[in-house]
Amino acid sequence: MTDLADSLNLTIRDVTPQDEVAIRDLIVAAFPSDMESRLVYKLRHCGAMVLEQVAVDENGEIAGHVAYSRVTPAAIGHGQGMQIACLAPVSVWPDKQRRGIGSALIRTSLKRLTEIGEDLVLVLGPPSYFPRFGFDPALARKVRGPYAGAAFMALALTADGTRDLPIEVAFATPFEEFE
Repeated sequence: MTDLADSLNLTIRDVTPQDEVAIRDLIVAAFPSDMESRLVYKLRHCGAMVLEQVAVDENGEIAGHVAYSRVTPAAIGHGQGMQIACLAPVSVWPDKQRRGIGSALIRTSLKRLTEIGEDLVLVLGPPSYFPRFGFDPALARKVRGPYAGAAFMALALTADGTRDLPIEVAFATPFEEFE
């Protein structure tokens, strides 16, 4: 748990199978369509999920969710052994947004990704939000894949995450719905 999570009276923990319905409801409420909810379901059930965590409030209710899925280096050779994950999505109940829950989830989960040996994390999201966690669009320009532009950012968690670039990657199949 992070200091931010402590100050918000949140417990951040890994997802359990019993959380699936509550997470679906949360994601549907947090986004304008059910595309992100379908994405999480498909990533979870095709085995592409690297890490999924929830923020649980003092009443035992899930207040937020974050998911990371596997991204695969597409070519043999340079960077082939790198462990790459994609953050998508991060969700907080609309009436609980802008209180630090999403930030606590992201900070805690990035620490966990470092602990389990991930080298690089990619995200497609608001350029005004994700740089506060270290995500950088300049680093992402060294990653070739289906996404580009200022909203596509990368965060190196290890030296390999910068040394083994440039690289071409493939996202998990459920992302094709977003291309």
